[in-house]
Amino acid sequence: MSLYTPAHFRGGDADALALVRDYPFATLVTSDGGEPQFTYLPLLWQEGGAHGVLLGHMARANPQWQAFAQGRTVALFHGPHAYISPSWYAQPEQHVPTWNYAAVHAHGRPQLIEAPQDKLALIDRATAQFERGNTPPWTRSVGGEQLEKMLDAIVAFRLPIERLEAKFKFNQNRTPADRAKVVAELRATEHPDLAAMADWMQAHE
Repeated sequence: MSLYTPAHFRGGDADALALVRDYPFATLVTSDGGEPQFTYLPLLWQEGGAHGVLLGHMARANPQWQAFAQGRTVALFHGPHAYISPSWYAQPEQHVPTWNYAAVHAHGRPQLIEAPQDKLALIDRATAQFERGNTPPWTRSVGGEQLEKMLDAIVAFRLPIERLEAKFKFNQNRTPADRAKVVAELRATEHPDLAAMADWMQAHE
């Protein structure tokens, strides 16, 4: 599994990991020679190894985790994206519509996290991260046998990142004037997702 990326759209590891941290909801794909299996889930990044480690969990009833040892796994992360109209270029009659986007593929072999205390630590860490901004933040109160059953119903894992691929398609093949006009048009919409694309475009000039 690889990502087609022309040289002018290729992103570096630092930018790739920034996207992984800012947009943690991923598509996890495992292929063991049969039909690929997909799960949508948030993944936490932490330091470790060459590119870091991803941490996550899925339902034990999900068969994908059983293919981890036999197959190849890649986590697909999607950042900001936006339709780009030819009317935003200096010479619109010479161009066609396109779509700008940022995507990262993180390749590795997941390793199961078996100990209940380690699974609980992962869940509590994820909760604390995603509760930021809530006032007051929700905290776990369930415990005892009920908590044990909940933990037994999930499979937690760590995925050491062996290889990163990053594609940042931000009109790098256009003139500086065209890129500046696209950024201005994206901001003029006042849509937060399109403003995010404008921010990433300007950060990668």
